[in-house]
Amino acid sequence: MLDGDVFTFISKIENLTFKESLEFLAERANIKLPSLENLDSPQERLKKRLYELHKDATNFYHERLYKPLAKIAQNYVKQRRLDNKTLKAFKIGYSGERDELYKFLISRGYTNKEIEATELCFKTDSGNYIDKFRKRLMFPIMDVSGRAIAFGGRRLDENQKTAKYLNSNESPIFLKKNNLFALNLAKKSDSKTLILVEGYMDVISLHQRGVTNAVASLGTALTEEQGKLIRRYSDKVVFSYDSDEAGQNAIARGLDILEKLGIEGKVLQMEGAKDPDEYIIKYGSGRFNLLVDNSISIIEFKVKRLKQNYNLDIASEKIKFLKEVSKLIANIDSKIEREIYINKISDSNEISKEAIYAEINKLLYRNSGQNILEKSIPVKKVEEKKEVTINKAEIEREKMILYFLIKNYDEIGDKIISKVLVDDFKVEKYKKIYNKILEIVNNGNNNIYKEMTNIEDEEFQSILSEVLFSEYEINSVDKFVDDIINNYEKNKLNSRKQEILKEIKIENLSEEEKLKLENELNEIITKLAKIK
Repeated sequence: MLDGDVFTFISKIENLTFKESLEFLAERANIKLPSLENLDSPQERLKKRLYELHKDATNFYHERLYKPLAKIAQNYVKQRRLDNKTLKAFKIGYSGERDELYKFLISRGYTNKEIEATELCFKTDSGNYIDKFRKRLMFPIMDVSGRAIAFGGRRLDENQKTAKYLNSNESPIFLKKNNLFALNLAKKSDSKTLILVEGYMDVISLHQRGVTNAVASLGTALTEEQGKLIRRYSDKVVFSYDSDEAGQNAIARGLDILEKLGIEGKVLQMEGAKDPDEYIIKYGSGRFNLLVDNSISIIEFKVKRLKQNYNLDIASEKIKFLKEVSKLIANIDSKIEREIYINKISDSNEISKEAIYAEINKLLYRNSGQNILEKSIPVKKVEEKKEVTINKAEIEREKMILYFLIKNYDEIGDKIISKVLVDDFKVEKYKKIYNKILEIVNNGNNNIYKEMTNIEDEEFQSILSEVLFSEYEINSVDKFVDDIINNYEKNKLNSRKQEILKEIKIENLSEEEKLKLENELNEIITKLAKIK
C-alpha cells in the first residue's frame, strides 16, 4: 500500500480531511509535524482565525463567571454542586446581557466577517450587533484536540421565555455530527469504555466525581461520524440516555450504528434518579460504576423493549412476543450466544426453552433450507468420557510453530513464546520439543538451531528431524505468527467459555456469582468476535 493510499484509507474510515488524517497518523506515531501554515488556503486561514476567536471567547465567558455581575450563574453552579476545579477544567463561563462579547472580539482585532462566520453575534435590522448568548451559563465545546469550536448555553432565569438550552450554529470549524462533548478529556481516561450521556451537566457531574470516561452527543442521536470518532479511542460504549421514548429510540439507533462499526454497545439500567447527574450525587461513584459494569447488551435491550409491547399474561400476546424475540435470537451468529439468551429469556419470562428453540429453528430453516441449530430441543445426556482427538491441521500447525521457532527465532521467537504456552500443545512429542526451546531461551541462548541439534538423545533427534525436514511455503512469516497467536487465543477463550457455561448451571450459585460469570462470558464473546 502506498503512502497516499494510507491517508485516503484513514480519511474515509475515520471521516477526516487529508490534513486531519496526517495529524491523526502523526499523533499515533508520536511525530511532531512541521507547520503547514504556508500551505493553507483562504478557507484554512479563516478556520485558524475562528479557532483563535473561540479560544478568546471561552476565556472571556470563563473570566466573567467570577465577577460580581455573574451572581445568578454563581448561585446556579453552587446549587449544582460544581467545584472550582471542575469549572476550570471545563472552562465553564457566563455570557453578558447584550453585546459584551461582540465589543470584546472587536477589541481583540476580529473583523465583522469573522465574527459573523461563528454566528456568536448577529446583526440587527438597525445595523448594530448583538450577542447570540445572553445571561446564560456557558459550556465550551472542544474538539478532540482540546480546541474550542462552539458553545452550549443554559438559561438561568427561569422566567425568561427562551429555550432552556441554546447551542452554537454550525460553522467552518463545527459540525455537530462530527464531535462529542468532553471527548478531549475522556480520551485520557484509563478505561477503554466510553459512557455516552445526553446533557452537558451529566458529563460534568460524572467527571467531577471520578467517572472521567463520560461524553455527550451534543443533543443529537449518535451519528455514524461520531461512531467512527469513538472507534479511535474506545471499543465499548455504555448508553445512559433518558428513559422516555425519544431517549430509548436514540439508544436503539445508536446501538445499530455501533454494531455496524464493530464497537460493543451496552445500555445502563438506572432506578432512583432521573439522570446520571442526579444518580451520582445521590448514590456516589461506586454505585454508578456498578451500574456501568452491569449494563445490558444490545439483545437484552431489544428484548426488554419488545416486552413492553405485550401483556405476557395473555396467551396470544405471549405467542407474539415469542415470535418477535425468536427473530432477534435467530440473527445471532454464535450458537453459544444464542444459548445464553435462550436461557435468560426462558427463565425471566416463563417460556419453555423447547418453544424458543422450535421457533428459532423454523426461522433458520426458512432462511437457509436447513436446520442450523444442532438441536431443536435440548436433551440431558449422560456424559461419556471421550479420547482427545487431534486433527491433522492442529498437528501440522504445531510442527510449523516449532520449525519457524528453530529456524527464525530472532524474527518471531519473542512474539510466539509470549502468547503460546506449553500446555497449548496437544501433541506430546512436540510439547517436549517446545519445552526444550523454552529452556534454551531461559538460559539466555537464542541460537536455538545449534543447541537443539547438539542434544544427544536419539528419540529427541528423531522428532527434531521430523520437524526440520518438513517444507513450508508461506507468503509472510509475520502473518503466519499473527494467525498462530489468534488461533491459540481463540482456543483459550473457547475453553473458558465452555467452563463458564458449565459453572452457570450449578444450582447453588448466588445471583451475584451468576452475574459475574455472565459478564465474563459476554466479554469473551466480544473478544472472539474481534479475532479474525
